[in-house]
Amino acid sequence: MIAGGIIGFNRGVRGEAAGLRTTMLVGLAASVAMIQANILLPVGGKTADSFGVMDIMRLPLGVLTGVGFIGGGAILRRGDLIIGVTTAATLWLITVVGLCFGGGQLGLGIAATLLGVVTLWTLRWVDMHIAREQRAMLEIRTELGSFSPSQLTELIAPLGYEAQFRRQQNDDRNYSIVCFDVGWRRSEVKGPPTDLLRLINEHFPNSSFEMTTEARH
Repeated sequence: MIAGGIIGFNRGVRGEAAGLRTTMLVGLAASVAMIQANILLPVGGKTADSFGVMDIMRLPLGVLTGVGFIGGGAILRRGDLIIGVTTAATLWLITVVGLCFGGGQLGLGIAATLLGVVTLWTLRWVDMHIAREQRAMLEIRTELGSFSPSQLTELIAPLGYEAQFRRQQNDDRNYSIVCFDVGWRRSEVKGPPTDLLRLINEHFPNSSFEMTTEARH
């Protein structure tokens, strides 16, 4: 439970669904399952007059399978954006840590806890500085006949952005809505693409901008 609390604190302070209490409960359940397996070891095996075979290792394997369902529920998909993968992996990790402690491998459990803390806290800084591909959906409302897709491509290219034309539809007799997929590479520490938004607003005041992918996982 202490190991789960240490690792779960990171999830909790970041507002993730599986926070302090969830990781502690998962670690406790895994540990209790392994302790129970150890208690049942003397009754394992098969005698000449036994009816069936008791496979003790099915108990911890069943715990891992059950946590897989919990982890699957923590992963969400919103369009092209997938979140909760790290949370699911954290639940899987603390389950294995609980099995280690419950099975009596204290050194292995402590080492796994420390490595998990290093991954979630220390490597978070490295993860934030990795430049990732990001995309957004851009809609521009302009007068009919006054805009061509190449104008936007040439406008944002010097800033390191790419635009791909998707569709165009008439809003009314005088205006049309042109949709683009905009892509760029940027690390999380550099923040949102405010330079792109400022440039678009200067040239196309009637527009909308919606992020479809993010750097955060």
